[in-house]
Amino acid sequence: MTGLKKRIVPLFGVLMLTGCAMQRYQPSPIVTGDTASRFESRSLADDGLRLFEEKNLSQPAPWPRQAWDLQTVSLAALYFNPALDLARARVARADAAVVTAAARPNPALGISPGIPSPYLVTLDFAIPIETAGKRGYRVQSARSLDQAARLDLADSAWTVLSGVRLALLNYLLAARSLELIRSEEQIRADQVKILERILSAGEIPRIDVDLTRMEQSKTEATLRAAEGQTAEARAVLAAAIGIPLAGLQDAEFSWPDLDTPPGPEFLSPADIQREAVLNRLDVRRSLAQYAAAEGDLQLEIAKQYPDINIGPGYTLEEKHSFFTVGLTSTIPLFNRNQGPIAEAEARRKEAGAAFLLTQAQVIAKSERALAAYTAAFREMAQAESLYKLQESQVQTVQRGIRAGTDNRLNLDGVQIQLSILARAKLDALGRVRRALGDLEDAVQRPLDREGVFQIRPESPALNGQ
Repeated sequence: MTGLKKRIVPLFGVLMLTGCAMQRYQPSPIVTGDTASRFESRSLADDGLRLFEEKNLSQPAPWPRQAWDLQTVSLAALYFNPALDLARARVARADAAVVTAAARPNPALGISPGIPSPYLVTLDFAIPIETAGKRGYRVQSARSLDQAARLDLADSAWTVLSGVRLALLNYLLAARSLELIRSEEQIRADQVKILERILSAGEIPRIDVDLTRMEQSKTEATLRAAEGQTAEARAVLAAAIGIPLAGLQDAEFSWPDLDTPPGPEFLSPADIQREAVLNRLDVRRSLAQYAAAEGDLQLEIAKQYPDINIGPGYTLEEKHSFFTVGLTSTIPLFNRNQGPIAEAEARRKEAGAAFLLTQAQVIAKSERALAAYTAAFREMAQAESLYKLQESQVQTVQRGIRAGTDNRLNLDGVQIQLSILARAKLDALGRVRRALGDLEDAVQRPLDREGVFQIRPESPALNGQ
């Protein structure tokens, strides 16, 4: 009997470990100094970024780039921005949850040595059997949540790219506004010099020079503010990409079609609404979450039917062997899972209401965005018309100077007005481009040739590939 026990106990241990590839804990500490150093070392000249762009661009450009446009800056943001690392981690967790849901329950092995009798040993082996398709419903729910996590990753990517688009737009507009103000400041300085010469000739009072010099001082103050805004916009662009400001050193940026946004006549309200309903990632994510809630309800209903444990048993008593086949199950005597079923039904109802709310909000947002874009486009057209009229005035004065019927002082005056209208036109362009960005956000699809590329949950770029 003692020898039998010596054989059974090791056998019990071997069976417990059979088929188990044991994993060991791997520490992964976070050292703030190291993470900060890695962030500070990021730049647009990164070799990993070069490989990433080569994989995701149809026509890779020579490296390092001389100029970065919206598409290449967007890819840099997909590569660097830490917000996507968080979303990717959620996808990995959802993938693991699918593996957990698909796992079959392990069999159980029990051994009961005789106490106090050394001649009694019982060995039980039980195989659990899930009934009513519980495992299938569990997997269905996990897969729906996995799809929701992937849509959430794509939604996070769109948010990142939307931020990059706005940051690049603001930087380019700030840089162009700075150049316009510098040009205006030079014209005003020339105006002051001309008036000082006229003053020295005694043809005008000093107050005329003082007033002009005051306007020049205001323009200089505006210039200093514009320089600060441009520097700030560049820092915001670096943050939107996910790199330090030093990582943008010597980088030049372009937007070839910045001045020619698409006209509202090319954007059908019906098409915009359809795109918003069918293409929005949060709508699709909400639908996947509803499918997961429905799978959870099916699982809770299936739990009304108890699982079964079946398996052979062996008993040794006084040198006599006994073999048995056992079957155990929970008796649904006091409840039939009514509470969890009611909770699952409420969660499904909540998920359905959340989907309808999201859908309604998306439709309303797309309609407002289209209306705002149409209005902004009209304002820009009016600003362009005024600018062209002032251009004609400048050309008239220039012809007068060549003919000897006008003077440089009048030219400075009309050029200053032209500069003011140019800044107004630029501001109108900025409002149009921001309104177009809001409209693209409403449908989560590029509406411009130079827009952000289409984001899809299965895109390799979202996985950092």
